[in-house]
Amino acid sequence: MPANPEKILIVDNDPQITDGIARQTLAPLGYRVQVTGDAVQALDLALKQSPDLIISNMNLPGLSGKDLLVALASQGIKSPLIVIAEQGQEQDAIQAFRLGAIDVIFWPAREAEVVSAVERALSLTRESRARLKLAAQLKAANEELEQRLNELTSLLTISKAVVSLTDQGELFSRILEDALKVSEADIAWLLLREENSETFLLRAHLNLPQGWAKHLNQPLDDGVSSLVAGSGESLVLHGEALRKFKIVALGRSVGVIPIKVQNQVIGLLLVVRKSDREFNPEAQALLEAMADYASISLMNARLFRALDEAAQSARSEERRRYASLQSIRESIRAQVMVISNPLNLVLSEMPGELNVEQKKALEAVQKALDQFTRITEKTMPQVDTPVERTIET
Repeated sequence: MPANPEKILIVDNDPQITDGIARQTLAPLGYRVQVTGDAVQALDLALKQSPDLIISNMNLPGLSGKDLLVALASQGIKSPLIVIAEQGQEQDAIQAFRLGAIDVIFWPAREAEVVSAVERALSLTRESRARLKLAAQLKAANEELEQRLNELTSLLTISKAVVSLTDQGELFSRILEDALKVSEADIAWLLLREENSETFLLRAHLNLPQGWAKHLNQPLDDGVSSLVAGSGESLVLHGEALRKFKIVALGRSVGVIPIKVQNQVIGLLLVVRKSDREFNPEAQALLEAMADYASISLMNARLFRALDEAAQSARSEERRRYASLQSIRESIRAQVMVISNPLNLVLSEMPGELNVEQKKALEAVQKALDQFTRITEKTMPQVDTPVERTIET
């Protein structure tokens, strides 16, 4: 007997025919057979039960077999139908074929003829169902492939956007927005490890209740983050498994993903679904990919800040150095003036004649002082020279 016997509806008011087909022929083969002598009731049963095969007599009281065919078609019932006709009703049988019947049994018929007609009809039903099942599987596979393609496309777009960001606030917001998107979660937050410490601080969040959000830039004890911070492995929990953790107050399904650099956990990405719908392996994989991109972005942002701080320090050092040089130059200039003024006075106003050697000696000293001043001016530029502007650029 088949594990899932097929249903056959027989529509006939002749006890001899129904007994011969239903009880003697089909029931012993394991088919589930139902009999009715009324076409209206047969239509109702076909609508409610969707039989695998209908066998109907052409000569029914009230609605005829042909009327039943028309009614079945109008109701969209796809069950194949075999008509029972008497000898001499060949024209009626041909008309039944035109109305949708797939076979005819001329009564009286032998048991083998009935079984053969039923098997031919049911083979069509099986083939039709196999095609429908295959089409449904193909549709499901196409939908899954399309979903995966959309996820990968979305992830690629996310990676390009996230990795290029250096502004910390904008970076945190984008990471959380995209985490909610790829995981179909309701709440997300980001914990980052404090530098030179093992403490993780709440640095950004989306949709956290006020009681939790008030811990921004402070440690946040959700009950599960510490487990992942210690193990470095992703953790997904849902349903009863969450009841012993504080985070159960936010939802019924949780994903905690570590953000790592060289196997060191530098942050934690948490997402929560309010419904008890577990994060499947695909969602977890997408979140882990997001965490990898977040890791790259966070390191880029840190390097950018470090370079900016180094550049600012270099600019400050250059300004200090040039200010020091300017001070030295001014000091040298003052000392030169201290020497030059008496020398000029001696050469121009001192009474008495200087002999040639004295005058040459004083002029040589004056010339040396002038040359020293020019060299000083060339080698010690002002703070607002092109060198300073180049550094700031």
